[in-house]
Order: sequence, then C-alpha cells, then structure tokens
Amino acid sequence: MTAAQTILIVEDEKDIREVLAFNLKREGFGVLEAGDGRLALELAAEKKPDLILLDLMLPVLDGLSVSRSLQRDPATAGLPVIMITAKGEEVDRIVGLELGAADYVTKPFSVREVILRIRSVLRRRAVPGAAAPVYCGDIRLDAADHAVRVAGAPVALTVTEFRLLEDLMRNKGKVRSRAQLLDAVWGFSFEGYARTVDTHIRRLRSKLGKAAEYIETVRGIGYRAGDDGDAPEPVPERSGGDCGEYGIPYGGADASGEPEQ
Repeated sequence: MTAAQTILIVEDEKDIREVLAFNLKREGFGVLEAGDGRLALELAAEKKPDLILLDLMLPVLDGLSVSRSLQRDPATAGLPVIMITAKGEEVDRIVGLELGAADYVTKPFSVREVILRIRSVLRRRAVPGAAAPVYCGDIRLDAADHAVRVAGAPVALTVTEFRLLEDLMRNKGKVRSRAQLLDAVWGFSFEGYARTVDTHIRRLRSKLGKAAEYIETVRGIGYRAGDDGDAPEPVPERSGGDCGEYGIPYGGADASGEPEQ
C-alpha cells in the first residue's frame, strides 16, 4: 500500500487550518499543522512533508521569511510550497513566485480549488519517464533523487529552480520561450509573469557557477540549454543594483541582464 502524501498546513487562523486539515484528510492526505512560522520550519526540517501550504501573514516569523529559510536549507530547499494569503495584488503574487513558490492562492478560496492545486503541484513533481539522469555538459540532473551535480559536486536548488533546469535540459538544443517555461514549470502562461522566469534563470545561473554557460539567453524569445560543441557563450549578469528588494527587475532589462527586445 502506498504511503499517504503529507501536507504541512501553516496558517495562524485556527478555523481555516482545521477546515483545510479535515478536507485534506478526507482526500487521503496525511496532515501536519503549524500556527506560526517558527514551528513550520521545525516541522518541515523534521518531518519532510510532500508539500507546504504557507500563509504569508504569520506570527513569530512571517511567510516570506519562512520561504527564504526553507530555500537556504539544502534539506528543505526541494519542498514545494503553495502560498496562501489575503493579499490579492499582482506584486504579491510575483514576489511569492520569485521566492520559489510552486503556486499561489488568495483568500477567500475554495477548499476544493486548494486541493486541486495541491494535486497539480504534486503531479508536476513526478515527471513520467524521468527515472534516468539527464546531462548537459558538466551538469547531471537526476529527477528520481531530485539531485543536481556540477562536475560531481552537489548543487542545492529550490523545487522551482530544479523544474526550470530540468525542462531546459530535457529540451536541450531547443529554444524555450518564457511562456513555454511558465506553463511547464508553474502550470500557467501569462505575459505579466515573464520576469519571474528571468529572475529564476538568474538565480539558477548563480548556483550553477561555471556551468551557467550552458544556459543561453536567446534575445527577445527565451532560453536554451546547450553543451559541449554547442555550448553558448556566457551571458553577463548585471549586479543586484537593477533589481528590487525581492529580485523584481526595474526598467527595460530582464533579470538575466539582457535588454528587452
């Protein structure tokens, strides 16, 4: 019998937390609960849930701080997060996504919608036929173990960075537009979120080190992975001075440092 997948609900409003827990258990999920950000980090590190439902407005430690801490810890960096908040402005959605959230739900929400989003994110993690490792130059990506190595050295990626790299590597040599990457990695395609892709590419390159040269910027279109003879020239990155507090770029340059076309 397959073990139930476990969801960590991080929500300070007890009524909402209990309703989510009741419905998730009825759907066959295991459930962990936390009413503040500090307890959430402790449970995430100890129990390794399959997914985290994370409210942004939390006592002790807010949701954005929790998200950053999860990403900094290699033991929890791969845990998918769906952010839940009462904030509905577009900038809050962008910030959540750029901090590595796999999805975003605003209050008030339908419990059924939340469950469908959970199942969608969990399905995206399990890529059919992805048991064999894939390679791009010095990069080895093993989807079965959610592991990436560059020249044999492990690289800690968030779940979103991992899926972004995986999509590029599985389509090696092909240009992937920002819309295609949004659809494949985040499960939707909307022009207003194109910069989210650029920001994640910038962060991915910084973690890959010298192997960042295998991720090519195709001006005005998107990105392409190449290796060996077809490895692209490294694309220079701009300093953090052209980005906002959460990595949201200003002005007319994308987050990879390339001018928009």
